[in-house]
Amino acid sequence: MTGRVLVVGSLNADLVVRTARLPAAGETVTGTDLVTEAGGKSSNQAAAAALLGASVVLVGAVGSDAHGRFLLERTRRAGVATAVESLDGVATGVAVITVDRAGENTIVLSPGANAQLTPAHLPAAVFEGAAVLCLALEVPMETVLAAARRGHESGAAVVLNLSPYAAVPDELLRLTDVLLVNEHEAARFLGWGRVDGDWEAVRRSLSGRGIDRAVVTLGGDGAVVLDAGAVTTVPAVPVEVVDTTGCGDAFTGALAHRLAAGDRLVDAARFAALVGAIAATRVGAQASYPTASQVVMVALGYDSK
Repeated sequence: MTGRVLVVGSLNADLVVRTARLPAAGETVTGTDLVTEAGGKSSNQAAAAALLGASVVLVGAVGSDAHGRFLLERTRRAGVATAVESLDGVATGVAVITVDRAGENTIVLSPGANAQLTPAHLPAAVFEGAAVLCLALEVPMETVLAAARRGHESGAAVVLNLSPYAAVPDELLRLTDVLLVNEHEAARFLGWGRVDGDWEAVRRSLSGRGIDRAVVTLGGDGAVVLDAGAVTTVPAVPVEVVDTTGCGDAFTGALAHRLAAGDRLVDAARFAALVGAIAATRVGAQASYPTASQVVMVALGYDSK
């Protein structure tokens, strides 16, 4: 049986244009028609976990506008229960995304209602019985910290995705059970220019900051799990990349799902690497996320598309 996953954070309408290549500074390039998709790091993570079979509750805020209604409908369609505030006089968060033919992207974020999510919007009841709490940094830090406090008090494992990167209070680190970062975020967090693959040094430095369990994602090179004094490499799953938008969130949602089911961190990361790889073979963020049966088909060597 899988425990409940609670996600507190952002919902964004993703406005996506695809181009042959990303524009240079000051350059105009021609792209495809504009497409609106469901997004936001926290909404993505919640959808990824729910599609895999987890029981998920998402707490966040949208505007009382068309984008907000669209996001709530799409989130619920993915199987996510919502405790999302619809705020009058505030626009829903929007991400403007450009994706090139290699699947790489650029993103400009307008936080909108996400920036108005306060600790007062966190219902006490949703923390009761949660096995895992997922947090990212697209909502105010005071709200992230308040959620971490309540999650910790309720006995949930707090997974902090340090993205988009920002300096965080020491208290938040103390409340974090698993830190999830990419290689660049890890370097910034540690104050290094780059990591350079010295994972034992990373483990020691993170431990010195009070973080004993962490996952560092490496994109197409897999991930590294730092847990219980050990360093374990999780190899990448080789795929033909179509679009990397939201793949990190697919990884996070899958990791939370398996942690809530009682998996060891390294086993959860292996599963998450497969889910993230599948998402990279498809267009979009939430639209690219696989169901549990599709993951099984891919693991068995069948095409799940």
